[in-house]
Amino acid sequence: MTAVAEQTRTLTYAEAVREALAQAMTADERVFLLGEDVGTYGGAFGVTGDLVHRFGEERIRDTPISELGIVGAAVGAALAGMRPVVEIQFSDFTAQAMDQIVNQAAKIHFMLGGAATVPMVLRAPTGSGTGAAAQHSQSLEAWFAHVPGLKVVMPATPADAKTLLLAAIEDSNPVIVLEHKLLYKQSGPVPEAATPARLGEAAVRRTGADLTIVATGVMVSRALEAAEQLAADGIEASVIDPRTLKPLDAQPIVDDVIRTGRALLVQEAPKTAGFMAEIAATIGESPAFGHLRAPIARLCGLDVPIPYAPQLERAAVPQAGDIVRAAADLVRRW
Repeated sequence: MTAVAEQTRTLTYAEAVREALAQAMTADERVFLLGEDVGTYGGAFGVTGDLVHRFGEERIRDTPISELGIVGAAVGAALAGMRPVVEIQFSDFTAQAMDQIVNQAAKIHFMLGGAATVPMVLRAPTGSGTGAAAQHSQSLEAWFAHVPGLKVVMPATPADAKTLLLAAIEDSNPVIVLEHKLLYKQSGPVPEAATPARLGEAAVRRTGADLTIVATGVMVSRALEAAEQLAADGIEASVIDPRTLKPLDAQPIVDDVIRTGRALLVQEAPKTAGFMAEIAATIGESPAFGHLRAPIARLCGLDVPIPYAPQLERAAVPQAGDIVRAAADLVRRW
């Protein structure tokens, strides 16, 4: 019997997120949205769009400007049996809600011996590139990945934006979904069915023989662009997208590094204590260590607040050309 191919359409990343929210709300009346300007305004980046007209103000709830209160309300609703999806306008603003995220949502299941769960999703636009300056452009994924009890997702494609969000909404744990602002307008094939992905499953976006590039968020598309340029120069690179930082699917990374002998780890966040340090340690503690032909290399954002000036903003985080130069240097020197 021939398998029927899954129907896809071309959607933007933002449209894919909105479709996931609509499908989840249609399937489960416990799912509702809350956040600043998610209703009539349609979200700071237009992601929630017309959902308030489709589902009403009881399920698309505009909130006061109080991130601590928003997340606290979501934690309470989750404990009461609902499945809230919080939108924080910028991931930077989670700093206002860290007590509820870190000390409540992440810990209640453990502290109550499994008697309660917190099936809450927190979505937040992340990263630089929009001229929003230092307080609206950070990449804070390492903050959340460090906290036991939280799951952390960074979709890099429209398809993953939909399917990973569906998986996050179905999960019984609090899940942080970090959506890069520059990806909202990017288009790609998106499955029509409401089929969740699996959290904790990496994607091998490209396979090459000379080195392994691991990248997250917007850096995945930049790594793929760099890989095409490298191929034209005779260097073949794999590109691996963890997709879920926690739980991390390390095996595809380890297996590919065993095969290529080189690893270039790319993130937008500053290098110091960034998540790619965890990937580097994972490789170093695995059987891949004995197959390395070169030191593990990290290409990261500078240890500076994100500047406002466009040329300085670009210079503060890796671009495709930076990845090309770092990869070529790694291959040719070792």
